[in-house]
Amino acid sequence: MDKPTSKKLEVIIPAFRAHSQTFVMVLDGISEEDAKKRIDGKTNHIIWMVGNFINMRYSLGWVLELKEEDPFSDLFFQGKALDENFIYPTLAQLKESFHKISPLVYQKLLEATDEDLDKDFPMGMGVDFFKEDVLNFVGMCIGREDYLSGQLGLMRKILDYEGMKYNFDKDLKY
Repeated sequence: MDKPTSKKLEVIIPAFRAHSQTFVMVLDGISEEDAKKRIDGKTNHIIWMVGNFINMRYSLGWVLELKEEDPFSDLFFQGKALDENFIYPTLAQLKESFHKISPLVYQKLLEATDEDLDKDFPMGMGVDFFKEDVLNFVGMCIGREDYLSGQLGLMRKILDYEGMKYNFDKDLKY
């Protein structure tokens, strides 16, 4: 396993890589048509969930000073609500974006120092138990990816796909 520069990220590195694996596995076999379906008009569709997941990766990159632009930021930044009037990217386009940004963010996570992680990063939460710094933002991004992965797994089942298979790809290094 890769070792991060900062010991503070030793739990984040395997989580990030596990989320990359989960992202690939949970989308396996999902059709473009099904990726646009909403349940009773109440849920986000898979495209939105995937776009938000990838936008978290771009946001994580930004906080680590990786200046890569999410090509779909206007649709997904800060969990922007799904709008059925928008034209969303395809699942294939989003997967391509995921595989572009993820290895770059992974490298930045490995290189981050304690000083980088301790920098203030105002998030406007205003709660006394949560220090608004880079490290806690990294943790929030990982938490959001967990949440979205769970939603995607549930959508697989609702749309009558088999449950996610745990076929880890040993060649996926991010």
